[in-house]
Amino acid sequence: MLNIENQNLKVTINAKGAELTSIYHKGLQMEYLWGGDPNVWGKHSPLLFPIVGTLRQNTWKYKGKTWTLPRHGFARDMEFAVEQQSKDGLTLLLKSNETTRAKYPFDFELRVIYQLAPNGLATTYNVKNNSGEEMYFSIGGHPAFRVPLAERTTYTDYFLEFEQKETANRWPISKEGLIETTPQPILDNTNIMPITRDLFSSDALVFKNLASTTVSLKSRRSRHGLDFDFTDFPYLGIWSAKNEKADFICIEPWCGIADSVDSDQEMEDKEGIQRLAPGETFERIWAVTLY
Repeated sequence: MLNIENQNLKVTINAKGAELTSIYHKGLQMEYLWGGDPNVWGKHSPLLFPIVGTLRQNTWKYKGKTWTLPRHGFARDMEFAVEQQSKDGLTLLLKSNETTRAKYPFDFELRVIYQLAPNGLATTYNVKNNSGEEMYFSIGGHPAFRVPLAERTTYTDYFLEFEQKETANRWPISKEGLIETTPQPILDNTNIMPITRDLFSSDALVFKNLASTTVSLKSRRSRHGLDFDFTDFPYLGIWSAKNEKADFICIEPWCGIADSVDSDQEMEDKEGIQRLAPGETFERIWAVTLY
């Protein structure tokens, strides 16, 4: 495990998957990240690359060839190298290799950069296309935050507060993990979403192009919470496991989305796919502020 630290925070990262495993606020003596109980959901903050969500039949097509990828891609299961480390920052690097090229036809460099602020953490995704052709990919985060956070509070004491009032639909997910074609209304001119166990009875809440760029996790019975900035991520997922012991909520910023149920499986046609010219670099940042 790798650690970065400042006066207020200590953050732990696993080189496998470049995955956050702990965000601990020393001053508040409070852990903000889910502990990863394998009996409930054994992850903390997986990285989604080169796809977000599920491909139809776990395959996509490119230049007449079919490629197979598991849900959320392969980066979360691969070992990253430490490229640079300081007391309060860390850069992890994954380069394409024989293993990745057997699943995904492009040469790339994927950097995940963690940088501490006085009371927060910025996570940067940096993708460079080393191929001689345009590269297609999606990328996203999946951090799971503890709910409840504070002592003497319960799961249902918490709510999400969007930066702006939203009138928004959720895009349902099929049993196969694909996006349905008919959205369902969920937010009606409000910026408040109560957190309940049955909120995720039909899988994640998937949003497209919200007006807000920040969402906060707050409680009616505690001053402790967090602000989550997902500027420049066009999709947002909100999820928790269907388990009474799933004391977490995932706030997931995505540049990309699962296939729709009627996808033609062509890589170039995929909704939300990112296109990167040869030699060019893509960069997006999500950040969390803790209190």
